[in-house]
Amino acid sequence: MEPARRDMVRTAMNAPYLERGEEHDLAVAWKDSQDQEALHKITTAHMRLVISMASKFKNFGLPMSDLIQEGYVGLLEAAARFEPEREVRFSTYATWWIRASMQDYILRNWSIVRGGTSSAQKSLFFNLRRLRAKLSQGDDLLSQPNLYGEISQALGVSEKDVALMDSRLSGPDTSLHAPVSDDETGSATRMDFLVDDRPLQDELVEESIDTERRTLWLHDAMHVLNKRERRIISKRRLSEKGATLEALGVELGISKERVRQIENRALEKMRFELESDRRAILAK
Repeated sequence: MEPARRDMVRTAMNAPYLERGEEHDLAVAWKDSQDQEALHKITTAHMRLVISMASKFKNFGLPMSDLIQEGYVGLLEAAARFEPEREVRFSTYATWWIRASMQDYILRNWSIVRGGTSSAQKSLFFNLRRLRAKLSQGDDLLSQPNLYGEISQALGVSEKDVALMDSRLSGPDTSLHAPVSDDETGSATRMDFLVDDRPLQDELVEESIDTERRTLWLHDAMHVLNKRERRIISKRRLSEKGATLEALGVELGISKERVRQIENRALEKMRFELESDRRAILAK
């Protein structure tokens, strides 16, 4: 145990216990007058509670000093919210806040992959090992499916959630930069085998630029069209949801075949206009 933590534990264990009346008076002084000395006496007297609770979470592999620090934050939160007029012992009230603060810290730091934050998921995370060991005791060992079923009923979560949490608690996180094999001469990592089928960024940018350029050319070439042709091209080619030939036929009072003919003629006129512009540019 490091010296700083040893001193903190010694100080906490040597702090005097508070009688019920003294505890009530200190809580009133802190709530009504923000008496810092009263707050100090209350928190110092209850640090042994923080240390005791931190020891219950030591199996999660996180530093005891950090757990104690988080528990102290919960203790301060309890002091800020405590209502002495309810005639409840401060230790009883503070226990919930200390535990909640430590559990939130464990959930944030136990794994690089965030776990569930619902009350059911928290209960599953902190009780799965205990329930698994309890249900597996004796000669009549439960099979894996039955074990998950018993735990899911006890904690009010799905068997799928139990299986997923069990797999996470069974092994540590693995870095994507870790080598695939123990061969020190190899340089391949798990990251090297992840495949992303999406286009590269330069391809996306190029496609975006080309699309904008084609749209601009299309708008520029529309000046050669008459009003009905522009209307058909706009609704068929320049809107996010292109109108159908049948819908445009109903709108314009003509057949869908006639709409198709007008569209093809308009596209041909625009194509000729674009080619004329291109020849003009090349001739310069």
